[in-house]
Amino acid sequence: MQDNLTACPLDCYDACGIEYDKGRLKGVRSGLTHGFLCQHLNHYSKFSRILSPRYRGESISMDEALFKLKGMLLDTPKKEILHYRSSGNFGLMQEVSDHFFASLGATLTNGSLCDGAGEAGIVKGRGSNKNMPIDEMSKSDVVIVWGRNPHVTSSHLLPIIKNKKLIVIDPIKTTIATQADIFIQIKPHCDSYLAMILTKFSFLNKLFDEEYLNKYASKYKEYYQQLENIDLLSTLDYIGVTLEQIENIYTLIQSKKVAIVTGVGIQKYKDGADTTHSIDALATVLGLFGREGCGVSYLGNSKEAINSPFMTQSRRVSKVNTPFNEFKTVFIQAANPLCQMPDTHRVKSTLSSTQNIIYFGLYENETSDVADLVIPAKNFLEKSDIRTSYSHNNMMMMQKQYESEIGISEYDLVSYLCHAFKIDFKDEAEYIKHFMNFSKINGDTLKVSNREEIPYTNGFDTDDREFNFPEKLEIAKESKDGFYLISCKSPKSLNSQFKREEFVYLHSSHDFLENEQVKLSSKQGSVTLKVKHNDNLRRDSILVYSGTMGVNNLTCSEHSSEGKNAIYQENRVQISKC
Repeated sequence: MQDNLTACPLDCYDACGIEYDKGRLKGVRSGLTHGFLCQHLNHYSKFSRILSPRYRGESISMDEALFKLKGMLLDTPKKEILHYRSSGNFGLMQEVSDHFFASLGATLTNGSLCDGAGEAGIVKGRGSNKNMPIDEMSKSDVVIVWGRNPHVTSSHLLPIIKNKKLIVIDPIKTTIATQADIFIQIKPHCDSYLAMILTKFSFLNKLFDEEYLNKYASKYKEYYQQLENIDLLSTLDYIGVTLEQIENIYTLIQSKKVAIVTGVGIQKYKDGADTTHSIDALATVLGLFGREGCGVSYLGNSKEAINSPFMTQSRRVSKVNTPFNEFKTVFIQAANPLCQMPDTHRVKSTLSSTQNIIYFGLYENETSDVADLVIPAKNFLEKSDIRTSYSHNNMMMMQKQYESEIGISEYDLVSYLCHAFKIDFKDEAEYIKHFMNFSKINGDTLKVSNREEIPYTNGFDTDDREFNFPEKLEIAKESKDGFYLISCKSPKSLNSQFKREEFVYLHSSHDFLENEQVKLSSKQGSVTLKVKHNDNLRRDSILVYSGTMGVNNLTCSEHSSEGKNAIYQENRVQISKC
């Protein structure tokens, strides 16, 4: 492998290969990166980072910062130490801090701010969360893009699906929607209903693979009996879809290789698991699993078939409604809970009761602003790591490109702490070698071993190898009060990293002027933002991008019913003039 090759660290579908060339980042031409990078990486060096440690507002040296950190941990009972880590960097070596805190006897987190409800629905049906690899879509005839905006969140999918028949399902008329053969501007929170209607239509018109179902989903008749109780026309009217659109979809997909690409927005609700479970049920009835060029792509388990070398058994608290006030010392790594966690008022209140807040990361944000101790991290070019992806099966080396006096790597920080607290710890090269042992060479690419290139070829990962259909189907029609809140990724930022948004987007037919300040309110709280018109939105919806300051004043810290996930889009929102 060339010394100047590395991989993108960002928590993103694409996981690009990078060539470092005299201070410039270039996308590798081979494989899935196709020679181009996203705008975050194209402008990576332009984003100001934290250059030196500080303690209560005063700059200090790294040695002083580590000494302060050790002292805080020594002075805190183990049960009152919390390690809160997110995925600002997606490298496998980031988990090394879990090893230290778990071995120390501290508390870690579980649950998800991202995709946990969707994964729970997938596992419920399939028994595991194995993703359709992104490159497998090159063999598809038709791609259904369901609640994902690839121009923003997975631009390296675009060359793969170019010239294919496209069906787009989304509450927003995105760029990919303007290019689609069929676009359905569905009402938010209705994706599971559309999946059920499409499945019912399959049964009514005998557009299913009976041989496949008898072998791998033999309870399909019971599922159909449940679907018969759903009124077709009234449900279509409620979700904003016509029977003609349903018929057009089946005209396009019949006897074709079909891939369904879903995003995380479809499951940011209390019943989010039902959505992915229903879409998987549709894919099963259509016989899309275990076939070349077919399947469902969500966020696969990036650590599938990889065993961690790090100690991670510990007491856990929820990452969604973390009780920060129960802890004396909180170590926050690669995360910005004061912006990204739901119900910001609760987070701010509970975090203010913590005696020692330690922030370890690259950039200033709401959380670093209130931290007692700030420790700058090294960026991905200044350290060694290795990463996998939830959209493909590659294992990618992240080679250090240059030495830097700025910050400290996760490994070096944990090495210092393990030595100070007499916890067993190995050389960095040994840990990276451990991860490498789960890989194999495939042509000029390193792949994770023991993964199916076409998942579920021989049935599902349930006890009987059969798909488990949803058991309770219900069309719950919601109140019309307020607007649906859509909180997807911005083209300019990745959550609270990079160039953040400061607007609420809504349809111009409403009585609000461009750049007018308005107050958005929910039962959790409120935020004041400027208006931007966007007629690609439904009139019943507003868009506030993830990472916008104050957006999570509007969201609740309840969990999804399954998957312990944040439900950012559950609350309806009111708008008023300031």
